[in-house]
Amino acid sequence: MIIPIINVDLHDIHERIETRLNLHDPERQRRLVLVIVCIALLLDNMLYMVIVPIIPIYLHDIYGGGEKASTVKQVFTYVNYTFENGTIFNSTKKANIAPMIPYTGNEDASIGILFASKAIVQLLVNPLSGTFIDRIGYETPMLIGLIVIFVSTLMFAFGGSYSALFLARSLQGVGSAFADTSGMAMIADRYTEEQGRSKALGIALAFISFGSLFAPPFGGVLFSLMGSKSAPFVFLALIALVDGLLVFYVMKPVRLERNMLKASGDHPKGTPIHHLIMDPYIAVCAGGLVMANVSLAFLEPTIAMWMTETMNATEWEIGLVWLPAFFPHVAGVYMTVKLMKKYPEHPWLITAIGLCLEGASCLIVPFCTNYGAVIIPLMIDCFGIALVDTAILPTLGYLVDTRHVSVYGSVYAIADISYSLAYAFGPIVAGSIVATVGFTWLNIGIFVSNIMYAPLLIFLKKAYKYKPFEERGDGSN
Repeated sequence: MIIPIINVDLHDIHERIETRLNLHDPERQRRLVLVIVCIALLLDNMLYMVIVPIIPIYLHDIYGGGEKASTVKQVFTYVNYTFENGTIFNSTKKANIAPMIPYTGNEDASIGILFASKAIVQLLVNPLSGTFIDRIGYETPMLIGLIVIFVSTLMFAFGGSYSALFLARSLQGVGSAFADTSGMAMIADRYTEEQGRSKALGIALAFISFGSLFAPPFGGVLFSLMGSKSAPFVFLALIALVDGLLVFYVMKPVRLERNMLKASGDHPKGTPIHHLIMDPYIAVCAGGLVMANVSLAFLEPTIAMWMTETMNATEWEIGLVWLPAFFPHVAGVYMTVKLMKKYPEHPWLITAIGLCLEGASCLIVPFCTNYGAVIIPLMIDCFGIALVDTAILPTLGYLVDTRHVSVYGSVYAIADISYSLAYAFGPIVAGSIVATVGFTWLNIGIFVSNIMYAPLLIFLKKAYKYKPFEERGDGSN
C-alpha cells in the first residue's frame, strides 16, 4: 500500500520501526512489553480516579439549574475612591469566578453508582476475558481493551447526560477486564524467571498506585488551567491511542510466533478458569488479594465524611490525604521484590505481614484527631497493600507454571476478579456499615477480618515444593 501524499510504502515504514526498536531481540521486546503494560495500567487507574474532583461539576450540569457549573463568570466591581483633597476617582475591577455548586441531594447516590458500575462490569466480564486471552493470546485482547478505554474516555469528555457517563464508566470496566488481565499475563509470559517476574510485576503495581493517587490532583489542576472538564479525558484518550499503536507494532513478532505455534499444533491450551479457582493454593491467593483491597475499598468512600465531621477537614485536605501514601507503597513494592529475591519460598509470610499491617492501620484511623495523624496509618495501609500484591501476583504465575499449564490469562483474570470484588461492593457495604454502627466499628471489622485471614496463608508454604513442568528459556509459551 502506498500513501500518495508522501509516496512511502507502509510496509517499509513497518520495517523501519521494527529495525529502530530492535523488536526481534527478546530482552528488548520484553522491556517494551513492560512499558506498554505500565502505560495501560497507569491510564486505566488514572481514568478511574480522575473524575473525583470533576464529577460534582458534571452532575451539577445535569441535575442543576440553567447555568452550568463549568461556566466561568465575569464579575465587575465598582469602587469609589475619595482623596483628602476632595478628588473623587471611580474604578472598575474585573474578576473571573466559577459559580457556586449547590447541593441538590441527588449527587451522593449518583456518584456511588458511577464508581461501583465499573468494578461490577469488570467483575462480570473477567471470566470471559480470561478464557478469551488463553485461547487467542495476550496482544489482541490488550488492543481491544485499549480501544474500549479510548472510546469510554471520549464519552467521558463529551458526554452530556448521566446515562452517557454511566455507559462510559461501564465501558471502562469492559476495557479494564481485557487490558489489565492481558497486561499482567503478558508480563508473566515474557518474564519466566521468578526474580525478573517479581520485579516486573512490582513496577507495574507502582504505576497502578501512581495512577490512582496522582489522578485526582491531575484532573483538578488540568480542569482549572484549561477551564474545561473535557481536558483531562482528552489527554488520557491520547495516551490510550499511543499505547494502542505501541501494542500494534511491538507485539507483531510475538503474533507471528504465536500463529506459527498454532499452525503446528504446538500452542499450549490453558487450564479453564473454573479449574484454576478450585486449586486450593490459587483460592487462598485470591482471598488474600480480596482482603488486601478491602481496607482501601471500604475507607475511600467513607473517610471523607468522617474527616469532615471529626476534624473539620477542608476539601483540599480530603483530596490530598492519600497522596503521601504513594511513597510507602513504592517502598513496599521495592522491599518485597528484594525480600522475594533473598527468600523465594516465603511470599506467604510477606503477605501475612502485609495483611496484619493493613488491619493495624485501620484500627488506628478512627482514633486520629487531626489531619497529620490520619496520614500516618493510611501510609502504613498502602505499605501493607504493596507487600500483599507484590508477593501474591508472582505466586499466581508460579502456581500456574508448576501445577497447571503456563498460560496466564485465566489466572490473572482471577486476580482481577479479586480486586473487582472489593471495589464493586466496598462503597455499598461500607456505607451501610457506617450508617448502622459507625466508622469506628467499620475499621474494627477490617482489622479483625485481616488478622483472621492471615493464618490461612501458612497453607501456601507447601506450594513452593513444586517445580515447574518445564523450563522455558525464551520467555514465551
